[in-house]
Amino acid sequence: MPEGPEIKQAADAIGRAIVQKPLLHVAFAFERLQPYEDMLVKEQIWAVQAKGKALLIRFQDQLNIYSHNQLYGKWYIQKANVHPVTNRQLRLAIHTQTQAALLYSASEIDVITNEQLLTHPFLSRLGPDVLDDTTTVEQVQARFLDKRFYRRGLISLLLDQGFLCGLGNYLRSEVLFVAGVNPALRPIDCTAGQILKLAEGAIAVSRQSYITKGITNDLEIVAQLKQQGYTRQQYRLYVFNRDGKPCYICGTVILKEIAGGRRLYYCPHCQAR
Repeated sequence: MPEGPEIKQAADAIGRAIVQKPLLHVAFAFERLQPYEDMLVKEQIWAVQAKGKALLIRFQDQLNIYSHNQLYGKWYIQKANVHPVTNRQLRLAIHTQTQAALLYSASEIDVITNEQLLTHPFLSRLGPDVLDDTTTVEQVQARFLDKRFYRRGLISLLLDQGFLCGLGNYLRSEVLFVAGVNPALRPIDCTAGQILKLAEGAIAVSRQSYITKGITNDLEIVAQLKQQGYTRQQYRLYVFNRDGKPCYICGTVILKEIAGGRRLYYCPHCQAR
């Protein structure tokens, strides 16, 4: 499933294609949404916004197209009248004179008013967005110390969009590594210094991944590895998907565990309990 950085990158690309552009055609695959097509095509889109792992296309008439990619949804930006070669099913199409934003395979699509944003079952429950420029380290620290969260295991907490939104499976492992915190801990088990590092890491790692299109590793290490001939897949991440390989910081072999059906990676030396 795409995580916050990937959804925000998609929002940027969609925005460049359709924001403030005259619309020629809007089409929904779901019959219950088709009555909105004629209404929306007459309006102008003023923004495309990522909301954690969800996405909002904002229209000037107070309506919004909400979508969540879930596991299989994917956006394509194409030239006008050009469709990608794919076996996926087209769910939403927004056409301008020169480009089209096409959403395939997503099952969670809706049209909601600005007022409904406040009570939407997913959006209304989101925690602070780690990719939002207004989210601060102090706010994230406060979440870790909040009595609703501080006794929960970090491995589940960091995937909870109601705690912090935008984090996902690869970011979870990378944030814990950057903070030097063992995955078995809870916030209540951590020192004040560890809580600070977790808050800083949740923001810094996510924003670096957004800016670099998926690189969470230290950029100086990345530069060195590139010179040594490492591929992007090899140098991109600190620990995620690197089980059996040496830690880039200490050389200890990276371990893999399965927690709640999801993969988790860590360095037993850098993240010792």
